[in-house]
Amino acid sequence: MNEERWVFAYGSLIWNPGFEFERCLPAKLRGYHRKLCVYSFHYRGNPDTPGLVFGLDRGGSCQGVAYKIAASNWPAVHEYLTKRELITEVYREVIKPVTLANGGGTVHALTYVVNHGHPQCARTLKDEIILQLVRQGHGEAGFNIDYVRATHRKLAELGIRDDNLDRIATLLDS
Repeated sequence: MNEERWVFAYGSLIWNPGFEFERCLPAKLRGYHRKLCVYSFHYRGNPDTPGLVFGLDRGGSCQGVAYKIAASNWPAVHEYLTKRELITEVYREVIKPVTLANGGGTVHALTYVVNHGHPQCARTLKDEIILQLVRQGHGEAGFNIDYVRATHRKLAELGIRDDNLDRIATLLDS
């Protein structure tokens, strides 16, 4: 129980973690990138009008944040994340090395990557379909467009640029 526990966040966990943490630091994950590539049938859509949420897809890198979790809180945080992120098996829970900003070194963090074999995986969509899904999506957690805008806004506040998300956000506003 004395081992450090970290969680890497790249989407809504950045602006709505929903759990207690000791520290939150900008961090970079190599080998994966943030992408609107998961059909949402629950939080940001439904089976008739799905939304689209972020996943980590292979290749490139992703800047997000890493949360340090107190060892005593880890069981509750992990249980919460399991219920939140693993409603279906579209995400795989993995531990990956992430580099903390400002010379903070490298830590191993729990994160969630997209499962390419799952029917909710939507990694090859063109922008016009992405925009349609984001505009139409509404689920238990609210409107899909609000989710995308909140993620974009929080990344900007943190000084994190994501060219792909910048492009989608601009198209949503046009």
